[in-house]
Amino acid sequence: MGRATDRRAVLTIDTAGRGTVRRRDTLAAEEPLEIRVGPAGPARRRPLAVTMRTPGDDIDLAVGFLLTEGVIREAGDVVTAQLCAGTDTPNTYNVVDVVLADHVPPPETDPARNFYTTSSCGVCGKASIDAIRTRSRFDVAGDPIEVEARVLAALPDRLRAAQRVFERTGGLHAAGLFTPSGDLVVLREDVGRHNAVDKLIGWATREGRLPLRGHVLLVSGRASFELTQKAWMAGLPMLAAVSAPSTLAGDLAAEAGITLVGFLRGGTMNVYTSHERIRH
Repeated sequence: MGRATDRRAVLTIDTAGRGTVRRRDTLAAEEPLEIRVGPAGPARRRPLAVTMRTPGDDIDLAVGFLLTEGVIREAGDVVTAQLCAGTDTPNTYNVVDVVLADHVPPPETDPARNFYTTSSCGVCGKASIDAIRTRSRFDVAGDPIEVEARVLAALPDRLRAAQRVFERTGGLHAAGLFTPSGDLVVLREDVGRHNAVDKLIGWATREGRLPLRGHVLLVSGRASFELTQKAWMAGLPMLAAVSAPSTLAGDLAAEAGITLVGFLRGGTMNVYTSHERIRH
């Protein structure tokens, strides 16, 4: 498995008059991960997606991606998922091979449904946003979760305190799963905010925790459409972000019954949908 960070030579320039310094700096790693999917048997699994990610928790990433894309519904839909060496890059372990159960329909792999993603975009390759809007099987709107505003306001500091790799690189997004009382259940980091969420949801899927009723998902960046969609697919009733939401995120949150919170920092927040869940 690749490393989450790497050391590189850097020239630091200080325009305030203190000159230049040559030193070593720690960077967050970014490498491609190919997800191959297919049935059991001698036939080779077919490539479904390539995403740029930070190595680590790759099995969770693959399982979370398949869950949030609607390829699988639960952990039992996956027979095995394992890292393997690519044919062109042996021993890099940038390929996850997933064997689906016999009852799982094979996913689409035609060019119109291109699953190539960058570290900053989760659904850029989709032929149509409408194709992924309404696939969640969970009743998120009926979740009775309530969270104190002061508890919600404290979550970004708790998330940052738990980000081990970010402290060394400053270059990773984080996704944290919290209880209504503010306890951190699990945290995942990645150069891609959607990858961090997929890693978290993949962990929850493999642990048999879906749907994630009564939990809060906090992301370190903005709240985009794809993150709202992933939260809905996992049955999460509340999505909070330290930055801004998009219009599509707001529309989807309203449709799904998700409480969408943005600009959660410094003790203040904006609540865009389903505000009745936040006690203030």
